[in-house]
Amino acid sequence: MSEADNTGRGRHPRLQPPAPEQMNEHQRRVHQAIVSGPRGQVRGPLAIWLHRPGLAEQAQALGRYCRYDSSLPPRLSELAILTVAACWRAEFEWWAHEPIALQAGISKEAVGALAAGDVPPLRQADERMVYEFVHTLIEQRSVPQPLYESALQTLGRDAVVDLVGLAGYYTLVSMTLNVFEVEPQVADRVPVFGGAAQA
Repeated sequence: MSEADNTGRGRHPRLQPPAPEQMNEHQRRVHQAIVSGPRGQVRGPLAIWLHRPGLAEQAQALGRYCRYDSSLPPRLSELAILTVAACWRAEFEWWAHEPIALQAGISKEAVGALAAGDVPPLRQADERMVYEFVHTLIEQRSVPQPLYESALQTLGRDAVVDLVGLAGYYTLVSMTLNVFEVEPQVADRVPVFGGAAQA
């Protein structure tokens, strides 16, 4: 298993991204599509998926929809992303989205509680619903009928469909990050969850 280097950065991933000079035409095309889109760079799970450009192409399109084009406002989508990241203890995903969630309006207290594995003190009903729905879905592998009906009433049909899609996509992201031990390469950063999931 890879170890942290002596700079204090996270462990090196088990699988390095494809070298640009070794990419085939499909990989280069997908790489360029990601770089020229709203993400602006290829990192994290996208860099891993690029080994299989067909997967990277379809996954990045789904991720782009979930993050930028769904019916959920950023405040709710980023809360959902952090909820998934906390459930999976996905260090890179947390690092990437914590500042975005704070900027979108999720309180520092709520973010801290999520990181600690506690129920977050959320101010608004739609935030509490998003957390409960996503957390229940991941932990119980289903959503009970009363919670489903409450989500429809609070969020609306379209948002519930998008929320399930988002939870599924970021579960794939988290699985990828944990299996390949992708962590933030930031000097002196203290891991929120103690690093990538241990085997």
